[in-house]
Amino acid sequence: MRVLIVTSGSTGDVAPYLGIAVRLQSAGHDVTLATHAPFRSLVTGAGVPFRPIPGDMRAVLPQARGQDGRGSGTDPRALLKLMSLARPLIRSMADGIAAVVESVRPDALLLSTLVAPLGYQLAEAYRIKAAGLFPQPLYPTREFGSVLVGGRSFGPWGNLAFGHLVDSLAQTMYTRAIRSLRASLALPDIRLRTLERAQLSLYPTFYGFSRAVVPRPADWPAQLRISGYWWPARPRDWQPPAELVDFLAAGPPPVHIGFGSMAPGHGSRLTAIVMDAVHRTGVRAILQSGWSGLATGPTDDVLSIGDVPHDWLFPQVSAVVHHAGAGTTAAALRAGVPAVPVPVLADQPFWARRVHHLGAAARPIPMPALTGERLADALLDVRDNPHRAARAQALSAQLTAEDATADLLAWLTAT
Repeated sequence: MRVLIVTSGSTGDVAPYLGIAVRLQSAGHDVTLATHAPFRSLVTGAGVPFRPIPGDMRAVLPQARGQDGRGSGTDPRALLKLMSLARPLIRSMADGIAAVVESVRPDALLLSTLVAPLGYQLAEAYRIKAAGLFPQPLYPTREFGSVLVGGRSFGPWGNLAFGHLVDSLAQTMYTRAIRSLRASLALPDIRLRTLERAQLSLYPTFYGFSRAVVPRPADWPAQLRISGYWWPARPRDWQPPAELVDFLAAGPPPVHIGFGSMAPGHGSRLTAIVMDAVHRTGVRAILQSGWSGLATGPTDDVLSIGDVPHDWLFPQVSAVVHHAGAGTTAAALRAGVPAVPVPVLADQPFWARRVHHLGAAARPIPMPALTGERLADALLDVRDNPHRAARAQALSAQLTAEDATADLLAWLTAT
């Protein structure tokens, strides 16, 4: 079967879909992955055919509220700002995704969160089997607040009402793009809310997280399925840098510190905070640069690195300080190491609170509140509290036993 996977976002929004692509290839499917041009080498390095779509989140995320680490990235104003930044990206992606679908002519279309509302129109026009593959529990529920603004609870009915409000606001990002796309595809002009309800029933959604971390909400429709975590694929010819191997062997397991795609351009300020915490605690540390450029000169106890597969590195560290993105949170849990979450925006506070509630992480430190003293206290918490490591290891055992693509494979081959 020809399968086209389309995703948009940062590395954390591409890597899990690349893992799905490799797994589907191993099951005999002909898989192509379409995403932004900067990820070409990541995709092709894993042996997956690549197609580019317009856009690059590195031009969008630096402008989002909270990315400077000085203000909230999860209040309603932050969501509205992020939506205004995303609208031009969405409009540019619509025609690009349509061109890829026209070229590949897939039998099945698998769509990430940001591209799904566009892809569903193409699935309708070309009569292609389609599904959403979402890493966050976005659908409104009484059981927790809207994940797009951090997941804070307002009580059962408040959660549901606010969730539907945020969902409606998010859909407005697609209004012009969907109408233009449907007109170009000669599809009928339908009220978008009606269209959204119809597509929810037509196209199933697979959620890429474990029920051990987020139990399935009792009020979700049946077509919303929780599959388990999708794990990134390692490049075929990847080898760890010799200096990293030597550093790991030279002493006790270090702490890994990195903020992924968050805080671009704020590496110097964050490095000063991180190094203050490292000196206060005396831990060995690996600093992963990410988009912020987190880095310092090498010493016997601190090493700066670039991109390294988390599935290789995390099992060899004692704790992970991270931005609580869905993928990095999952990688730390899979490795069985406790975390210090430093959330910035969108769904990150939700994951940060969730893993803390499960006992596998210290209390979250929102990035605007991050100081060397607070980070040091949290590092001591995960180092000196054996409960943290025990809970992380117990969750790791559960995640390792799950096969997150089995349900998706069964759906693909079903008539």
